[in-house]
Amino acid sequence: MKTISAGKFKDQCLKIMDAVAKTKTPLVVTKRGRPVIQVVPYRENKAFASLAGSILRETGNPFGTGEKWDADLP
Repeated sequence: MKTISAGKFKDQCLKIMDAVAKTKTPLVVTKRGRPVIQVVPYRENKAFASLAGSILRETGNPFGTGEKWDADLP
């Protein structure tokens, strides 16, 4: 995996972000020779997007347990 020092990353951050987005190749940023962070291309999670609008009707109290409590009002 390709690596770059933190100082170089700081100087060329926007350029590096464009390169990672274009090539879809992750990049490890090092500080004093040790890996600190990994820059990865963004990808949208389509699994959650596909559920939009799928709830047609909601019944009952979604937050309740269905049990009566002494503190419940009659």
